Amino acid sequence: MKIKEIIVVEGKDDTTAIKRSVDADTIETNGSAVNDATIEKVRKAQEIRGVIIFTDPDFPGEKIRKTIANRVPGCKHAFIPKEEAIAKGGRGLGVEHASPEAIRAALKDAQLMHESIIEEITQEDLITAGLIGGEGAKERRIMLGNLLKIGYTNGKQLHKRLMMFQISKQEFAEALSVVIREELNE
Repeated sequence: MKIKEIIVVEGKDDTTAIKRSVDADTIETNGSAVNDATIEKVRKAQEIRGVIIFTDPDFPGEKIRKTIANRVPGCKHAFIPKEEAIAKGGRGLGVEHASPEAIRAALKDAQLMHESIIEEITQEDLITAGLIGGEGAKERRIMLGNLLKIGYTNGKQLHKRLMMFQISKQEFAEALSVVIREELNE
């Protein structure tokens, strides 16, 4: 699988995991304090080939993702579910621990965040669906994020991410019904 875009990752181990999974070029941020030189590399890559931001499913990874997305518009985003990014021994979390299959799936599902944000799903819809507040809300958000390929978010971020990825009411309702079915089968 050859990836046209340049993939932005956090470090060398992520690059190794990416190259083991697909034929692609990477830019490493080397930590969450993304410097101006890295931003310029990403900007140039975005102009020439396009960029996929593929960071770890944790707080520092989200911080890097937001920093780059805010400074370099038009990047695609790939997300890996937390449970697929856990190290074999349980110590460590990141893209570097994911299987080649999980990495390929995340890159295949990379999405573009849209600048013009249209609110189809309201905050009230999320509360009514049991995705914000209450027992089991976090687990429902994890499942929903995986199904919609938008990654895990807290309650506040979920609304924003649904708008940024322009998830339709229908897509949302279909994914939510899967989440509810899964919950009832447990």
